[in-house]
Amino acid sequence: MPWLKSDDSFNPDSLGQPVIGIAADLGRHDSGLHQHEMGQLLFTQSGCIRIMLADYLCMLPPTRVAWIPPRTLHRAQMTEAVDYRSVYLKVAPHWKLPTQVEIMDVTPLLRAALERIATAEIGMNWDSGVGANLLAVCLDEISAARREPMLLPLPMDRRLARLQTDRLPPSLGVLATQVGASEKTISRIFRRETGLGYQQWRQQWRLLKAVELLARQQSIASVAFDLEFASDSAFISFFKRMTGHTPRAYILSSTSKT
Repeated sequence: MPWLKSDDSFNPDSLGQPVIGIAADLGRHDSGLHQHEMGQLLFTQSGCIRIMLADYLCMLPPTRVAWIPPRTLHRAQMTEAVDYRSVYLKVAPHWKLPTQVEIMDVTPLLRAALERIATAEIGMNWDSGVGANLLAVCLDEISAARREPMLLPLPMDRRLARLQTDRLPPSLGVLATQVGASEKTISRIFRRETGLGYQQWRQQWRLLKAVELLARQQSIASVAFDLEFASDSAFISFFKRMTGHTPRAYILSSTSKT
């Protein structure tokens, strides 16, 4: 099992193994845009990981797992202390793994299997014995895991090239003025390219940012203010509608799994 530092480079495809686990504890890291022939399960125990894809922004909250399929161009950015595990898989045709990036809840059994696989020695036998059993449990749990709404589709239209994803997107009226197009045109672009109306898209952005801020231990009042909700209760209602949990319950669920 390689233990990586922030300035280490790592190419799982070069090792010629069907399963590879790595571990790292990084305060700040940017993987750069890259892809690999192996699929990747990425699990973080503290802090958020922002995953940039060609046409999506993805947020990996603590104690959840991201599945990144083979040959998916992506960039992982970490700005807080992150204790994470990665498992790379040479995907077999009969494995029922998602064909797109997914963020999933982690059961105690899945967490234990990921930890064992991620810390296994390079060259472990994954075709029989303990290795095969661990892998089977992991794949079964991934298949049954609850998906979380942590992906934001990004518009590719050149007129929206200046729309930044690191700050609260403006209202539709303000965006139309900035772009020099009508609100109807902007709405049509978002619906065509993201499948969401602009207001829906902006709310999804707020959800991802809220999760990131909560993972940094910011208070509910602070997050509600930063994301321009009318009140704390409005933010709590929004968050519960989007995730099924209040912000406090969401934070506690993360803490209880570590």
